[in-house]
Amino acid sequence: MPLALSSVRRQELHDLYTDHHAWLLNWLRKRLQHRETAADLMQDTFLQLIGRPAASGELQQPRAWLTTVAKGLMVDRLRRQRLEQAYLQVLASQPEAFEVSPEERLLLLETLIRIDALLDGLPTNVRTAYLLSRLEGMPYRDIAAHLGVCLSSVEKYMATAMRHCFQAQWS
Repeated sequence: MPLALSSVRRQELHDLYTDHHAWLLNWLRKRLQHRETAADLMQDTFLQLIGRPAASGELQQPRAWLTTVAKGLMVDRLRRQRLEQAYLQVLASQPEAFEVSPEERLLLLETLIRIDALLDGLPTNVRTAYLLSRLEGMPYRDIAAHLGVCLSSVEKYMATAMRHCFQAQWS
């Protein structure tokens, strides 16, 4: 279903894109190795505007606003790349009998990316405790030793992480 934008909002977005897309593309090219990646992120940055009300900085300081959004998208892309590299390294270290089909590999990678996005924003210790427990099967006592905290802290971390996941699931 196409997104309905008011004619005023459509014109604002058009003007913003027309006035700043070349500048943003050059800004991204200076920071990224691949021109195609810069072009993709430039488009993704402007897509962030569609479907949301205009932010005050968007029109008053458009370059500052566009830079902030683009930086966030670069961080997300880097996080996904690191996650994918780690996943591929684990797969490469497995015996051939454990080999995964390309379709299964893609599904697993997409799942890891969703989990990573879901846990984004949690404090480092909370996120680490949750991953050690759920992915590594590590007992809470071992997690406490690993993190250098008491057992009750790990229990609180796990409760926080589970509450966060539950709330994200229903929002």
